Amino acid sequence: MPKHTLTGNIKRHPGFPSKILGNRRDVLVYLPRGYRLLSRRRYPVLYLHDGQNVFDAATSFSGVEWGVDETAERLIKEDLVEPLIVVAVANTGEERIHEYAPTRGVIDAKAKRKKRSKGLARKYGQFLMDELKPYIDRKYRTKPRAEFTGLGGSSLGGLVTLAIGILYPHAFRRLMVMSPSIWWDDFAIYRLVDSIEQKPPLKIWLDSGTAEPGWEQARELLNRLVEKGWKLQKDLQYMEAQSGDHSEAAWAARVEPALRFLFPPGK
Repeated sequence: MPKHTLTGNIKRHPGFPSKILGNRRDVLVYLPRGYRLLSRRRYPVLYLHDGQNVFDAATSFSGVEWGVDETAERLIKEDLVEPLIVVAVANTGEERIHEYAPTRGVIDAKAKRKKRSKGLARKYGQFLMDELKPYIDRKYRTKPRAEFTGLGGSSLGGLVTLAIGILYPHAFRRLMVMSPSIWWDDFAIYRLVDSIEQKPPLKIWLDSGTAEPGWEQARELLNRLVEKGWKLQKDLQYMEAQSGDHSEAAWAARVEPALRFLFPPGK
């Protein structure tokens, strides 16, 4: 497997601190082509969880990266997406399952002593909204309003993306929900969607691969979103990737259609 290098203009913010969570994590920021030249232009922003996997094979979970930098660079050049800033927010290793879990579900049902997650998704969302986002908005020329701000991830990162979007639609409006862990805590995400009283103005990309265990749950999630008022092709796009498995390589292959739906040119 060829090792990718970082592509484009990427800034590093190592050890970014959070008082809310009491920890630090690395943050990488991809700036679009022409960022330096157009000194007044402002850009929408996409925040991505599991930041180790987003740009760099060397830090990625499986040695395979999502290649978001390469894909964004190409799509912007071809005028297929609006130029955007991408913020890769690293997970914190052992705390990942706690920060990405919307409820205190059981981590390993097979273990003799059932260990529960701390269910810190709300706190993690507050870290993104109240600590990281204000810093990024000060440091870079962003379009700070919620309608221009996206959030994305896969697996538990996909689950927490949808949960944070529903809980905090005043902060994040464009959601990239890849292979979400719908099974978490007896399908807690169904209950969260069902609890929506008034549909928030979220634009949602949802996908799953047909080689993933329980992938049909994504169809059920789709149906529940449609019942709440989302309209396919308008503010909801759904993709079933034939033979797609639960891996970085599978998600990398879906970055292009997801970005094209969430950040179309000229919007």
